[in-house]
Amino acid sequence: MKIKVFIVDDHFMVIEGLRALLQGAADIDFTGHATNAASCLAYLKKEQPDVILMDINLPDQSGIDLCKHVNENYPEIAVLAVSSFNQRSFIQNMLDSGAKGYVLKNVTQTELWQAIRAVAIGKTWVSAEVVQTLRQRQPDRPVITRREKEVLECIAQGLTNPQIAEKLFVSITTIESHRKNLLHKLNVNNTASLVRQAFYYEFISIQNEK
Repeated sequence: MKIKVFIVDDHFMVIEGLRALLQGAADIDFTGHATNAASCLAYLKKEQPDVILMDINLPDQSGIDLCKHVNENYPEIAVLAVSSFNQRSFIQNMLDSGAKGYVLKNVTQTELWQAIRAVAIGKTWVSAEVVQTLRQRQPDRPVITRREKEVLECIAQGLTNPQIAEKLFVSITTIESHRKNLLHKLNVNNTASLVRQAFYYEFISIQNEK
């Protein structure tokens, strides 16, 4: 089953560049593109890709707002931000809005394929350069236990509480308790922010491929 990929960017050169990078991957299928948020939303009413490669700077609406709309209305679609912005605020806002990953527009073909495959199955993918930006001016790290770190890694892989419980041989209630503690320790209120902070504090690897 091929991964259906849709591109949202207002520059045709970028669209064609990304489309060229997708070529050669036997399991990835380019299904179309939009140059603004309105066209993207119109397309989604008819067809739903597996992954959207989304720019932040769109002419009619911020990619951050578009990402949030897609996440709320089409939760089965994974948004992978592809941006020239490597500033902490943009990265955080995209991830907080539901993006499953964030790569820069200088991404290599190999990494783009890896990122698409990762987010398509619910994993989180953040490029190395982006992680370094998130880790700048890092404050004192909160203390987390070995088990909490294991739970964090599972969450970054897109596993649900029951799946994590089965993998770690503990009860679902225990996993729920660990997740609640992690949200408190990392001072966040949703899974996207939790994963972002996990990258930020180096609790999990840059590209969680486990």
